Amino acid sequence: MKQFQTSKAIQRLPDQFFATMIDKLNLYKNRGYDTLNLGQGNPDQPTPSHIVQSLQEAAENPDFHKYPPFHGYEFLKEAVAEFYKREYDVDIDPETEVAIMPGSKTGLVELSQCFLDPGDVALVPDPGYPDYWSGIEMVGAEMKSMPLREENGFLPDYSEIDKESWEKAKLMFLNYPNNPTGAMAGEDFFVETIQEAEKNDVCVVHDFAYGAIGFDGNKPLSFMQFEGAKNVGVEVYTMSKTYNMAGWRVAFAVGNPSVIHALEVIQDHYFCSIFGGLQKASATALLSSQQCVTDLAETYEKRRDLLVHGLEEAGYHVAPCQGSFFTWLEVPEGYTSQGFADDLLESTGLFVAPGIGFGTHGEGYVRIGLNNSEETLRDAVKRFKAFKQK
Repeated sequence: MKQFQTSKAIQRLPDQFFATMIDKLNLYKNRGYDTLNLGQGNPDQPTPSHIVQSLQEAAENPDFHKYPPFHGYEFLKEAVAEFYKREYDVDIDPETEVAIMPGSKTGLVELSQCFLDPGDVALVPDPGYPDYWSGIEMVGAEMKSMPLREENGFLPDYSEIDKESWEKAKLMFLNYPNNPTGAMAGEDFFVETIQEAEKNDVCVVHDFAYGAIGFDGNKPLSFMQFEGAKNVGVEVYTMSKTYNMAGWRVAFAVGNPSVIHALEVIQDHYFCSIFGGLQKASATALLSSQQCVTDLAETYEKRRDLLVHGLEEAGYHVAPCQGSFFTWLEVPEGYTSQGFADDLLESTGLFVAPGIGFGTHGEGYVRIGLNNSEETLRDAVKRFKAFKQK
């Protein structure tokens, strides 16, 4: 069969890390292994019933059977603005400071297409979410890694960025609570970020995917809470983690109007917004009782406590997990992250994500998700202990 030559943009794309991971897991499953998937960040609980009911009712509305407005329904943008005012005391203009997106992953890739040209630089956290790389590679721009080290609380040290990189940088990606490390960022860090972005004319993209999941009584801070944040960037928020709506594919960006406008322009060419029923249900989620969100964060915190206590009792070192639904485990001496993940899967059926898949500075760790029941995590701890003792 004839093989057609793909574009240079497609050829530049890195392997999709998560797809490759799941292919490996399925291979072991098909061989009959008793596997436990601890490597994927896929919420395991159902969407709250009042949100599902809202979608069911909206699906009956013939107005939503037509094409939606290109930029999304105003009622969802207004709900986003009300959500930010209630949760973070931030004023958002629904007309100019909100973009509706079919999932945050889409928006994170699109932002590189909106603001980077070949030769430009994007500053990316290392380790970090691998799909930041996709949009950067697609446009032929360059990446400058910002190392996240445990001794620095997994925050980047801006003094390590050389002058040439600052001069060429157009975008900076940040993500707190952090995937994969579980770290949180404080006020001083966000204030410093705004100062550096102002000084160097860099657009900040704060990926706030885990904004609802903070532990030990600490609520994650929104980048938008700080003076000057709107002037230098945007924050991307997804319904996936906060409301267990990962399969619904609804997200939004808030912040700098010029960035929001660019997102809406590019999406005019890719999409005709999102099914109106999904938008209605998302507005219901944002505006109704948030008890389901509180309960969810408490569930993840209990799981974290169980898993981390069990792993530390078995002699493993786990980095402090302050938020998100991931823990960041240091691999035993003598192992690479990939070698440990492979040996663990072969020996115990435990499937974890090797840190090297999140960047060079992810080496030496593996990511473990909290997206399993306490019973399953107890089983996982037993298998970790058995592996340590072999």
